[in-house]
Amino acid sequence: MKRGKNYKNAVAKYDRNEVFDLQKAVALVKELKFAKFDETVEVHVSLKLLKNQTVRDTVVLPNQFKGEKKILVFCKDDRVQEALDAGAAYAGADEYIDKVKGGWLDFDVAVATPDMMKDVGRLGMILGRRGLMPNPKTGTVTPDFVTAINELKKGRVDFRADKTGVIHLAVGKTSMDSDKIVENIETFLAEMSRKKPTDAKADFVQSVSISSTMGPGVWVDYRIGE
Repeated sequence: MKRGKNYKNAVAKYDRNEVFDLQKAVALVKELKFAKFDETVEVHVSLKLLKNQTVRDTVVLPNQFKGEKKILVFCKDDRVQEALDAGAAYAGADEYIDKVKGGWLDFDVAVATPDMMKDVGRLGMILGRRGLMPNPKTGTVTPDFVTAINELKKGRVDFRADKTGVIHLAVGKTSMDSDKIVENIETFLAEMSRKKPTDAKADFVQSVSISSTMGPGVWVDYRIGE
C-alpha cells in the first residue's frame, strides 16, 4: 500500500517495533495524528481463536465521544410513548417497518421487543448489511428497552472478533483527554478478557495496538488492561 508524505513522517518519529504501556501509547497516537479533522482513536486486538470460538459482547464505555445516538425502537403501539419517554428518537411497528423497506435509515441503532422480531426479521437484508439488525446477543432485542436505551445513550457499544480473530473498536477522539481514552480502552480490555472462551489457551490475546483514523499503529502492552 502506498503511503502519503504525512504518514511516512509520522512513522519516522518512533520505533514501530517498540511496545508501549497504555498511557504512553495513547500519548504517542495523539502526537502522531496529522489529519485536519478530529481523528477517531481505535483499538485493534488480535485473538487466538479456534474455529468454533468467537468473542462477542457489549460494553459501556465510561467516556462518551460520539454525538447523540438516534435510536429506533420497534414495538407495539401500546409501548410507543414509553419508548419515546425513555429517549428513543422513533418508536412504532408497521409504520417504521414500511419506512425501512422504502429505504429510510435515519437512525444509528435499532432496538426491538421480542414480539416484533417476526416482522423485523424481514428487514434482515437491509439492516444486516449496515450492522443495524437488532440482536439479543448485543442487548438490542429485549422487552426492557428502557434499560437498553439508557445504556446506549451512555455509550454502550458492541464488539466482535472478525473472521481473522481481530476486534476493532473505536474508543475515543484524538481531541479527548488522554486519561479518558485510556479509561475507555481499559474498560473494553477488561470486558473482553471476561469473555475469554473457557477452553482458550493462555496466549489468547496475541497483540493489542491502537491508532488514529489516518495515523500508524502503536503496539500496546495489553497486560496493562487485564
